[in-house]
Amino acid sequence: MSTVFGKILKGELPAEKVYENEYVLAFNDIHPKAPVHILIIPKKEIRDIQSVQEEDYLLIVEIIKAAQIIAEEQGVADGYRLVTNNGPDAGQEVFHLHFHLMGGKKLGSIA
Repeated sequence: MSTVFGKILKGELPAEKVYENEYVLAFNDIHPKAPVHILIIPKKEIRDIQSVQEEDYLLIVEIIKAAQIIAEEQGVADGYRLVTNNGPDAGQEVFHLHFHLMGGKKLGSIA
């Protein structure tokens, strides 16, 4: 695992963890864009959403389950955004699949 997220998974870099199970890890974003801004990553190294294979589909379910649990724990279950960027043209900077869970304030339209 060569990305910063891979190093976090291996314990080589610190992260403020908020949730973990055998499939996913979630931690606070170091450059938050909202009062609650948590990154949720699969423990399996997958480059981006386009690289998800059929055998990885259950990992996506685990990410959604983690988002629901985290949103409840963070008090944002009634209003949060869960987003991923695919590729550099969409703003992806770390090439390890990850989802941003953002909430805690009124979020503007993205369309």
